[in-house]
Order: sequence, then structure tokens, then C-alpha cells
Amino acid sequence: MAAAISGFDYRRVTVDDDVTLSVAVGGSGSPIVLLHGFPQTHLMWRHVAADLAAEHTVICPDLRGYGASDKPAARDAETYAKRTMAADIVTLARELGHPRFALAGHDRGALVAVRAGLDHPDAISHLAALDVLPTLDMWDVLHGARAAVAFHLYLMAQPPGLPEQMISASPDAFFGHFLDGWAGNPEAIPAEVRAEYLRASREAVPSIVADYRASAGIDVAHDEVDRAAGRRLTMPVTVVQQDWGAALGYDAAALWRAWAPDLAHHTTSAGHFMAEEAPEEISKLLRALVAR
Repeated sequence: MAAAISGFDYRRVTVDDDVTLSVAVGGSGSPIVLLHGFPQTHLMWRHVAADLAAEHTVICPDLRGYGASDKPAARDAETYAKRTMAADIVTLARELGHPRFALAGHDRGALVAVRAGLDHPDAISHLAALDVLPTLDMWDVLHGARAAVAFHLYLMAQPPGLPEQMISASPDAFFGHFLDGWAGNPEAIPAEVRAEYLRASREAVPSIVADYRASAGIDVAHDEVDRAAGRRLTMPVTVVQQDWGAALGYDAAALWRAWAPDLAHHTTSAGHFMAEEAPEEISKLLRALVAR
């Protein structure tokens, strides 16, 4: 089973009193950290990471609550706040000898990356976000029947108990729904990788739900404070998205530019899992980002 990125070393790094992250590290040169999305692990970066490792030290962790990383019980809203998860990544990179680094995230990982950029601008040299909107904007653009595409956001926003029970009753059907439905090219996720994603997600239902629950609560509160204060991402930012704006009736680039003045915004014909479906395109855009 393809449970590792070929040629990368694996280690465990403690980032908090009770949280240790599993991380794959490869290559040499200026550092770039790659954060995975849902319902995936660091393996989603396997093609891009191997490509970038020719010029960079590439660091691919499993986020807290996912994959082989620790999955602490959600003691309070802070446990899976993006602020907490972003601090994990900054600490991880520092422990690996990189106090300043480029950061790219997909889906959930992109929300962590944005929070890292807002909270730790001195640590993040460049930032890339793949196929998300900032948290506040994400909720704002979902209206009426069109919001059905994001039913999982509403399900996992509910108080603890029911979402975990429902998902745990049939986890492979739940997580497989997104792996199959969001892929523009399902063959880009081989059977053995898909099986690994399902296994990892099956073992992480409470922490995955807690991550999503935070995005409907404490993460919104943190973003509202930043928006009111006029805080922005001060580093060069690249955003790569499917053209959801055209489908749902909003200007994605304008929403992002309100947070990131130094923005390069791109749409792609690839599906949601673009780092697996179009790795050459994503690698090219990340190289262009770090060259800015």
C-alpha cells in the first residue's frame, strides 16, 4: 500500500504538550511546507513533493487530528481552532530548523495556512491556498439550495454527538462520497491511496468533526476580529481554485484580494484534488510563487 512518499524520510515531531505530528521530509534547499486537505493525508502531495524536492526542502505533515499525527480529544474549541493548528505548523518547521518558510495548503490545510499567515507573518515567506475561500467568505457565499453542495459543513458544525455517530455508522460511504464526487479525474487517486485515505479518516472521525466544527465557531470569531482590525496577509499569495465563483455567483478573486493584496489568482480545469489530478500545474504555480 502506498503509505509513504517515495524517497522521503519520516519522523515524529512534538509541537505541543500533548500533540506529536507525523511528517515526511525530503529534498534540500529553501523550505516549503505542504498541508493536506479533507479527507486526505500528506500523501495527496506525493507527486508535487517529489517534484519540488529537486530544489527545496519539502515538509509534508499530517495535520493534528489526521493521518498518523496525534488526535487529541477536543477539550474546548481551541483544540482544533485553525489558530492552534497553524501554531503546530510554525513550531514543526522551527523544530526542523526552519524559522521562516513558504507554506501551501489544500482545502482544510489551506485554512490552516491562511491562519498561519495572519498570525505568524514573520515565519511565512510565501503562501498558497488551493480550492478554498477564507472562512468568513466561505460561509457568506453559501445561500439557499446552492449550499447543499457543502452539506458536510453544516452537518459537522452541529454540537458534539450526532455528527460523530452518523459518520461513524458508515465512514467509508461518507468519506468516499467526497473522494469520488469531488474528483475531476478519479483515476488520479489510485485504489491503494484511496484505501489509505479511507482507513485514516475512519480512524479519525471525532477529530475531523472537531476540525470542521471549529470552522463554524471559533475560526469565524478569529476571522471577524481580523477583518474588523484590517489585518491582511502581507506575503505574496497564490490562490488556485476551481471556478466555483462562476457557478455560485461570486467574485472569488475579489474576496481573496480583500485579505491578500499581493495576490496571484488562478482557476484550474482540474477537479478539487488538483495536486493529484494536475501535479505539474500545481508545481509550476508554487515555483512561480516562491520566485516572487
